[in-house]
This record gives sequence, C-alpha cells and structure tokens, in this order.
Amino acid sequence: MHLSTPWRALGRRSCLALLAGAALGFSAGALAQAPSAVHVTGAWIRWLPAGLPAGGYMVLHNDSNRPVALVAASSPDYGQTMLHHSEMRDGTMHMLPVARVEVPAHGELQFKPGGYHIMLMQARHEVHPGDQVPVVLRFADGRQMRVPFEVRKPGASGDGQGPGDAQQHGGMQGMPMPQPGH
Repeated sequence: MHLSTPWRALGRRSCLALLAGAALGFSAGALAQAPSAVHVTGAWIRWLPAGLPAGGYMVLHNDSNRPVALVAASSPDYGQTMLHHSEMRDGTMHMLPVARVEVPAHGELQFKPGGYHIMLMQARHEVHPGDQVPVVLRFADGRQMRVPFEVRKPGASGDGQGPGDAQQHGGMQGMPMPQPGH
C-alpha cells in the first residue's frame, strides 16, 4: 500500500519530533542528575535569626570506583552559597571557603558543624524551621543534583534529635551563635 505524500510527511515529522524530544529529554536528564553512584543523606540547614548566614549539612556518599569532587552549591532561596570548612587555629574557630571537596571512592564525606558545610547567605525570603530548601550540588564532571534540605532550629544536631551542637559551630570569627530562646 502506498501512502500519499501528506501522510508520509506527517510520518517523517512525527519521527523527527520523537527523536528530538528523546534527545532533549536525555541531555536534560543527564544535567539534572548527579553521578548515579553519588547520593546524599541527612541534608539539613541550621536556621539562624535576623538574616544571619545559615549552615547546610549532609553526608555525601560515593559508591563508585573513582573519587567525586563537589565544586559548588546554589539555592534559589539564597543570594550567595559557598562551600566552607571550619578549622581551629590558635584557639579560635575559622571558616575558610573551599573550591572543591573530594569524596573518596567507595567512601563518604560528612558536612557537619565544626567541619565542612555549605554557607547560605542573603536569604531571598524568610526561611523558617520546618521549611524545605532546595540546594543544587554541582560536581567537577558537570553533573548536578538537586537536594531538599530540611530547615532546623539553631540548637539542632545532625541527627534531628538533639539540642547539642550549636556550641560547636559558634565562636567562629565574625559569626556569633545565638542560643535557643534568645
């Protein structure tokens, strides 16, 4: 059976549209997801009052045979987002920006109070304990991962249970830590 010209043209256009859609879907999916061997657990943000910068914490897991490098983070809810590391120098805790953080092959890296963290500054709107804040993690290979971070009260710990580690993150140069209830 011979199809008329309009049907043949429609068939070609449909095939081209399907192929183009599949190609766009594949490339968008590749950009939107981090390496499949990388995943995040325990993502949370310590909320601070009065527009003070907030700290983001998580555990990055790498199940692959190669190290993976996190090179940036961003959030639509904050104007500035940076990777930081806290370290003790001469009895004073200092926060230092870092350009990349490597997660070892078949290993994990904890972002926790007093260590690596994501510094979230210049909130674009009010953020409150209980909110979910999206954070996009960008890796050295160009892939990215969007992760929801739970906003917790100032005295929260990484396990979601405790009143306890606010003091670990406090006392950093230029970063006073308000105590709960103040």
